[in-house]
Amino acid sequence: MTDLRAATPMYAASAGPSRSRDRGSIRRTNLGVVLRILRDSGPRSRAQIAVDTGLPKPTVTTLVAELVAHGLISEGSAQREGAVGRPGTLVRIDGRGLCGIGVEISTSYVQVLALTLSGDTVHQHRVAVAVAEAGEEEVLDLTAQAIRASLTALGRDGIRPVGLTLAVPGVIDTAAGTVEYASAIGWRGVAVADGLRRRLEQRLPRLAVENDAKLGALAEYVQAQGSDVHDMVCITGERGIGAGIISDGRLLRGSTGFAGEVGHMPLDPERRPCACGRRGCWEAMVGLDAILRLAAADDDWIHDPAVELESRLEELRRRALDGDARTREALARVAEDLGLGVALLADVLNPRVVVLGGYFTHIGQLMLDRVREVVRERVMAPDAGGCEVRLSELGFAAAARGGAYLALDAVYQDPARFEEFGEAVRQSAST
Repeated sequence: MTDLRAATPMYAASAGPSRSRDRGSIRRTNLGVVLRILRDSGPRSRAQIAVDTGLPKPTVTTLVAELVAHGLISEGSAQREGAVGRPGTLVRIDGRGLCGIGVEISTSYVQVLALTLSGDTVHQHRVAVAVAEAGEEEVLDLTAQAIRASLTALGRDGIRPVGLTLAVPGVIDTAAGTVEYASAIGWRGVAVADGLRRRLEQRLPRLAVENDAKLGALAEYVQAQGSDVHDMVCITGERGIGAGIISDGRLLRGSTGFAGEVGHMPLDPERRPCACGRRGCWEAMVGLDAILRLAAADDDWIHDPAVELESRLEELRRRALDGDARTREALARVAEDLGLGVALLADVLNPRVVVLGGYFTHIGQLMLDRVREVVRERVMAPDAGGCEVRLSELGFAAAARGGAYLALDAVYQDPARFEEFGEAVRQSAST
């Protein structure tokens, strides 16, 4: 897409008033425009970049040369499909020597994922941990250890991190880097950014903290790039249930940044207790704890947090396919309740797509038909208001992936900040 909405919804509305700019700032802005065109629309010729940006061809030539020198893009010959004659020269995103790091503290694991500027995964590691039971200090120790290991591995491969984004479930004060309240993991007022900086003696890249559902939505939106979908709701499927909401290509944050706490909508007629302390929350109906409770006895090994979650979900899937009555009844009930909440969100927000992530990606195929039926039955608008319910293709990696994208956004906004990276690339190429 050339409207440049895809990978910068987080802070697109917070840039502040426009100001008169000198030539240097205009050049820096134009470098970012060219880089984002290549990100959103793929490889293209200099002439096409000039058309896309409205910039003069000599200006584009200068900008491309500078971005190549920075090591952020490359040029090469390529034959477009259906073209005849000599192959043209196309400009494409490069940036293999830098990355963004996304770190997720979930309810049952800590995950680190690093992406290059072109979106390739260069490092990924996940360790299982029962976060609520372990406590914040132990979890931050484990997170710092995982980040330290990833920085070491990236350094060994000559890859430089430009930023790190930490994804955490719950209400986040992004300015302070604090988890204000996360009922799913039992945290309140935890200064995670300061805690990680204190634990990591080595110099950290730029560090941000965000809500996991919002970062998951960012990743899902990038994944949907090119499909002309600009209104979507992305549901996390964990012990907690949250939503990242994309409206007209921008992340819906709300007046104080807390939009998306859909897991605590009071939808449960049985008024079952929720981790937040209330009763009747949607989360208590369709969260991970709910499906495990409904599907298996308390002493069943699928409740064991020491076992990888994918293995436990695969066992549930196997039992369902083998005809186990309790498992099938559990899936049917959760499908009904999931459809109820999705239909409510579709009535209020009218999204083009609702993406079911997290644990739903592993067993959701067994529930998807009924969820879609409930949505069609309950949404007031004809044909469910055009809403399509689909499973995520990113699974449990969505939030960390969104964090890595957000970390990389600094490069797309101001490529000139990374001139020293280009110098490192040139020195590496000469040795």
